[in-house]
Amino acid sequence: MKTGEKAIRVVLAEDQTLVLGALAALLDIEPDIAVVAQARNGREALEAVLAHEPDVLIADIEMPELTGLEVAEELRRRGARTRVVIVTTFARAGYLRRALEAGVSGYLLKDRPAAALADAVRRVRQGLRVVDPELAAGAWGEADPLTDRERQALRLAGEGLSGGEIAARLGLSEGTVRNYLSEAMNKLGAPNRVQAARIAREKGWL
Repeated sequence: MKTGEKAIRVVLAEDQTLVLGALAALLDIEPDIAVVAQARNGREALEAVLAHEPDVLIADIEMPELTGLEVAEELRRRGARTRVVIVTTFARAGYLRRALEAGVSGYLLKDRPAAALADAVRRVRQGLRVVDPELAAGAWGEADPLTDRERQALRLAGEGLSGGEIAARLGLSEGTVRNYLSEAMNKLGAPNRVQAARIAREKGWL
């Protein structure tokens, strides 16, 4: 069935090479699932989806260039038909909430059995939503107070970039970046940008 019209075409996105290879091998065993491309960062994932137009994108959250959630948001903005399944180690309700708001169709933890991932791909292809049961109950807990720009600036600050480097990366002035970081710190009750990034990451908001 792999070469036929009924095969479910999948793009895999994961920045850890061993995990990427393992996921590809596990899915290739399935008779009705074909991995058509692999990506090692969010930018490659977006380009692969636009090039191959798969049925499903399986993506990690934390990836270089673009996160899995940012890829999902961009695909939704473009009206892409590809459905997104997030597979992550982060059991945080904040991430799940953002994923659902981004239009993600599936959200699974990496410790789930391989059969669960294959089943999720099939169900998502059918238009269903699949959410890890451990997270479903807490999905609508504490709301994320950060704006997209505050989140972007805070994520880069957490990676150790200076205000000037963040400004260059986001195409903003240093003053604007300082304002975004200051607002984020105030919202999170953090004394500095590093602490603010830590708090936001622990809650699943980055």
